Amino acid sequence: MDTHLRRRIRAGDHDAFAALFDAYARSVYNHAFRLTGQWTTAEEVVSLTFLEAWRLRASLDEDGGSPRPWLLGIATNVTLPHSRLRSSGGTPIQRRAARRHTAALSRLPREEPVRDFADEVVRRIDDAAQLALVRAALAQLRRPEREVLALCVWAGLDYAAAAEALGVPVGTDR
Repeated sequence: MDTHLRRRIRAGDHDAFAALFDAYARSVYNHAFRLTGQWTTAEEVVSLTFLEAWRLRASLDEDGGSPRPWLLGIATNVTLPHSRLRSSGGTPIQRRAARRHTAALSRLPREEPVRDFADEVVRRIDDAAQLALVRAALAQLRRPEREVLALCVWAGLDYAAAAEALGVPVGTDR
C-alpha cells in the first residue's frame, strides 16, 4: 500500500478506506473464522474490525508495508470477546470489551437471511469437522500461543509482523 493511500486513510478519506476494506476484508474474515470457528461470528468480527480500524486510523503508520498486520491485530483484539478458545470469564478489560462489542453489534442493522445451497452446506460440514479437530488441539495451547499460531501459520505473517499485530516485542512471539 502506497504512502499516499495511507495518508488518505489517516485523513479520513472514505474512498481510501473502502480500498483498504476491499483489499483486506477477506484476510480479516479468514483470520476471524480460524479463531472463532463460526462463519457468522467471523462476519461480525470483520465489521467490528473495520469499525475499530476507522476509529484508530490515525494509528496507521504513514510509511510502511502492508497494513495487514495492523488489521489482523485489531481483528485479534475484536475476536477476544467472541472466541471460544479463550478461558471463561476473562479479565475485567476483556469483559468490558465484550460488553462494548455486544452493544455495538446490537446497533448494527440486521441482514436478510441468505439461502444456503446443498454443495456449500456439505463443504461447510466437512470444514467444520476438520476445524473441530484443529480447535481441540489448539485448546491445549495457551491463548498467546494460539494467537501467534493463528497469525504465523494461518494468516501467513512472519514473526516480525505477528509481533506488530499483537503489540509485543519481536522475539516474544517465537
